[in-house]
Amino acid sequence: MEAVKLAAPVDTLLHLVGGFAGGQPVAETPDETWEKMLDLNLRSAYTIFRAVLPGMLKAGKGRIVAVGARAALDPMANFAAYSVSKAALVALVKTVALEVKDTGVTANVVLPSVIDTPANRAAMPSADASKWVTPESIAGLLVWLTSDAARDVNGAAIPIYGRA
Repeated sequence: MEAVKLAAPVDTLLHLVGGFAGGQPVAETPDETWEKMLDLNLRSAYTIFRAVLPGMLKAGKGRIVAVGARAALDPMANFAAYSVSKAALVALVKTVALEVKDTGVTANVVLPSVIDTPANRAAMPSADASKWVTPESIAGLLVWLTSDAARDVNGAAIPIYGRA
């Protein structure tokens, strides 16, 4: 995390890294898919959280907000690697929140359902995209969670499902 060391102290971290893969039952899920989902959806968060937390704690302030997924709370059949990696992300964020309690640092995670993106529309052309959550709605929640107005919100896993 050389970049974190070279940059000014980080006071806000939006962890937006993540991905979706799978589509097989647990018994047929390749190790590569399992590892890919854990690396992308969990290890990336752990690594950057660990890098920014010392500076935040030293400063006595900071906001960490991660984007998880509804699947963390409502797993889907045939997508164990994805669902488990997002559930583990929620556990990581809640653990960090407990560790930073009363320090001025907060950690929260938002849990969107299907996001209305061109990629999702292309992947699911017959789905009713009008029920999906918009990127703008998610962005608004992320901005609020990083603001002083959200200073008392810590350890929350916030669903943002659109009309799904």
